[in-house]
Amino acid sequence: MTEQSWKAFSVEISDHVAEVTLIGPGKGNAMGPDFWSECPQLFTQLDADPEVRAIVLAASGKHFTYGLDLAAMGGEFAPLMADKALAGPRTTFHDTIKRMQLATGAVADCRKPVVVAVQGWCIGGGLDLISAADIRYACADAKFSVREVKVAIVADMGSLARLPAIIGDGHVRELALTGKDIDAARAEKIGLVNDVFDDADAVLAAARATAAEIAANPPLVVQGVKTVLDHSRSAAVDDSLRYVAAWNAAFLASNDLTEAITAVFEKRPAKFTGS
Repeated sequence: MTEQSWKAFSVEISDHVAEVTLIGPGKGNAMGPDFWSECPQLFTQLDADPEVRAIVLAASGKHFTYGLDLAAMGGEFAPLMADKALAGPRTTFHDTIKRMQLATGAVADCRKPVVVAVQGWCIGGGLDLISAADIRYACADAKFSVREVKVAIVADMGSLARLPAIIGDGHVRELALTGKDIDAARAEKIGLVNDVFDDADAVLAAARATAAEIAANPPLVVQGVKTVLDHSRSAAVDDSLRYVAAWNAAFLASNDLTEAITAVFEKRPAKFTGS
């Protein structure tokens, strides 16, 4: 892997395991422009690095991620929200969604298994990210939310495409339609996470141990196992991602979206009108 300075990540490689850590720069490791541009590059490099056989994905601070950084990414919505936005801005927004989908797609498509350690909040885009991983661990204080519905957005970065195979259709619908928060115990019960540990140190240690165990196996066979497991669902995931990108480019712009974003910045409940 080439030496490179990342703004949203730190990377350390030892004994065939790469440890990738979310480091912001937004509060709570919120996913801003740096995350969306760097994640595809980083995981493509790790995929191609013969020294890497497994990956630990962790986060700095008290929380895994607050999800999409609305303040930093608000400009991406501006052309779509313009009065009478026609084909041009809608096409541009569609391209933006497809480009951002490459971030979680790079994690899912990486041939090196990815083990995630989650502490604190894992919201919105965080669910998109961990649903693209192979194995998920959480500490007892972890909380999860498919939060997009609360800000008048159809989740379009992968959670609606990948979570049904992980937790089942009914649980996905409950989380995505309500936007509710669930704790680590509920996440383990529905199969979102494999195991729950007492604290952040313990969950990271568990992720490292599993990654090391994977890295000790024949690397090409490990890649083969992951490829075969992914094969049966990859076409359905790709189709879902294409569909939601087109749907949001066509229908996301609304008074409710403006109200939702405004309410977030004004720290008040949103009042939706269905318009």
